[in-house]
Amino acid sequence: MEKVVGRPSRQSGMAVISALLIVTVVAVIVAQIVSRQALFTRTVQAEQSRVQGGWLLRGALELSRQMLWQARLEEPLTRLDQAWAQPVRVASANARGDAFEFWIEDEQGKFNLRNLVRDGRVDMEEAAGFERLCQALGLNVALARRIGQRVIESHALLPEAADDQPDVAGGFSSARLTSPNASRQPLPPRRPKLRVLDDLRSLEGIDDGTLERLRPYVTILPANTWINGNTARAEVLAAHVPGLSLQQAQSLLAERDQGRWFINRGDFVNRLRMPDREMTSIRIGITSNWFLVHGRALSGERLVTLHALLQRNEEQRPRVVWSRAGT
Repeated sequence: MEKVVGRPSRQSGMAVISALLIVTVVAVIVAQIVSRQALFTRTVQAEQSRVQGGWLLRGALELSRQMLWQARLEEPLTRLDQAWAQPVRVASANARGDAFEFWIEDEQGKFNLRNLVRDGRVDMEEAAGFERLCQALGLNVALARRIGQRVIESHALLPEAADDQPDVAGGFSSARLTSPNASRQPLPPRRPKLRVLDDLRSLEGIDDGTLERLRPYVTILPANTWINGNTARAEVLAAHVPGLSLQQAQSLLAERDQGRWFINRGDFVNRLRMPDREMTSIRIGITSNWFLVHGRALSGERLVTLHALLQRNEEQRPRVVWSRAGT
């Protein structure tokens, strides 16, 4: 009688294959679990680092407010040799190597696009000054006019009327007389209000390079402001004072930056050496109320950023108008 051979061997082989398949499936499942666990752990760590970085930047913001307030208490002038104008970096002694840094910009050292509209009217002198600034920065006049138009359309304007009196050149005094028809209802804005320069990004001809070109010289503030002669760049002053060349502005600021700070408006006007210019027609001051704080915090491997606009006045510590955090 013949024996059947080979079947147990085949069954044994199938069992081995089945066991290998099971082991492979289990290994894949375990690998997925481990991968998800690792991803979850990294996500939690990243969130912890983000939160920690955010707290570091809150501390930086409070410190910047205190520095600006202390400077105001010590001296009425706003100058670039004061403590607030120097970058601050603080490193932690912990094992994570946490650190943060911040720096403050005087926004009244820049051209404020809000000044293109004053008392419900387009300020033609400011518009001309902005065109001069753009030309000095290598930007064409057509782009300057598009930006200006976008700004104007974001504000309520009084309707034109033949019997309105022309605007009187002068300062920002709240006691200025209103025109006979100022009681008419202003026309509503045609475009959303601009808050920061990046809001211009959708405008034709504006790209990242153009924005970066404008950023050191141009700002958008919630209120009309004067230029601070103690913090402004030469291009801004030359654009703001008709007849002042860039070379003259650079020479004037070279004296300033050597320690001859402008002590009042009269001092600035006298050092212009432009006797034909009336003081009331030059909107240049020596103090500032608006500042932009930039901060960066490194917590673990996470970099967190902060940008905040501060308003300072005579009576209290600077307040935060708006702030934006990012990673």
